Amino acid sequence: MLLKDKVAIITGGAGVNGLGFASARMMAAQGARVVILDLDKAQPASVAVTLGQQHMGVVADVTNKASCDAAIKAVMEKMGQIDILFNNAGITQPRKTMEITAADYEAVLDVSLRGALYMSQAVLPHMRARKQGSIICTSSVSAQRGGGILGGPHYSAAKAGVLGLARAMARECGVDNIRVNCITPGLIETDINKGLIPADRMTDILSNIPMNRIGEPNDVAGCVVFLASDLSKYCTGITLDVNGGMLIH
Repeated sequence: MLLKDKVAIITGGAGVNGLGFASARMMAAQGARVVILDLDKAQPASVAVTLGQQHMGVVADVTNKASCDAAIKAVMEKMGQIDILFNNAGITQPRKTMEITAADYEAVLDVSLRGALYMSQAVLPHMRARKQGSIICTSSVSAQRGGGILGGPHYSAAKAGVLGLARAMARECGVDNIRVNCITPGLIETDINKGLIPADRMTDILSNIPMNRIGEPNDVAGCVVFLASDLSKYCTGITLDVNGGMLIH
């Protein structure tokens, strides 16, 4: 198994039809002990139990540094180590440039970008102490092509920021054998976009995807497992596209 004896933390992982939970399920199948972090209303502890008793759910708000630190303290007390962090938590909003309010901007930037920073800061001391670790951050094809299917410009900005943050951390942390990489999903079939794309628009979208389908959560999860595992042990600072060819560059 690729992740035997590893402990993996996944933020925003309690949505059972989301990328986080798909990755949690696949990591668990590969031998990892999984920690699902999410807001209280998402019931991360109940979701984690569905994977097995050896897994853990923790309530945490990634936009709050004290909450992130407390969550990692709880993980260390129970699990004793942290090998993998998947910075998956994020939100999106369908806004045009002139429609973005200060509250919109703060909400989207805070979860994706501030959350990735705070969670990385919380785990890095533990990874450095053991001279090993893998951090995976979720960006988006929206950051690469200047806009996505549903998210507004502030979403593209947040996800572009994640790319820059991850690359900078990769340069800084490589000496400690800590790898930091990004995935950039294209359009993936999750609850966040369910029912929001009309049939005629979907036909047009598919015509611009060489693989002629939208992605499934497991398509992303497989790439996350790859970046978490020793199969990618000489990869750091990379951007792994998961978009069916929507963006070929």
